[in-house]
Amino acid sequence: MEAVPGDEDGTASGGGLPRTSAALDGASASIADARRLAADFLTSARTEYALPIAQRALDITQLVVSELVTNARKYASGPVVLSLGIVGDMVEVAVWDSDPALPTARAADPGRVGQHGLEIVHALAEDLRIRREAVGKRVTALISYLDEPTGAEADGAPR
Repeated sequence: MEAVPGDEDGTASGGGLPRTSAALDGASASIADARRLAADFLTSARTEYALPIAQRALDITQLVVSELVTNARKYASGPVVLSLGIVGDMVEVAVWDSDPALPTARAADPGRVGQHGLEIVHALAEDLRIRREAVGKRVTALISYLDEPTGAEADGAPR
């Protein structure tokens, strides 16, 4: 994993809020490295920026990172870049890969084993954006870092 400086994609607003990116290599450890990067990023946001990052947000962010990076490693043959940022009260997780094919969630099938990653991300994220880029695509998930997500229903029903 290699750190990538800057805010080249313009997805997160500045204002002194934390942001990091990393290029992930083809090694199988890159998914574990991505999860560790997410945990370290949010821990740093807690301690260095005094942001009230909930444990729930840290756990969900690691799962979303794992699912998005796994999909990128599985379906794209080229490089993968993971970007993390704080936007308002959200953690922004963006994964870019070189494959232009846009992912789609599959129809529900209780007999299907695996291939539920995008469904999981969609269920956990406040917002999910998928866009084709000049080269490849970017999948961006926004996750509330507060104890209760901003879009949560009062009765706790899923979005």
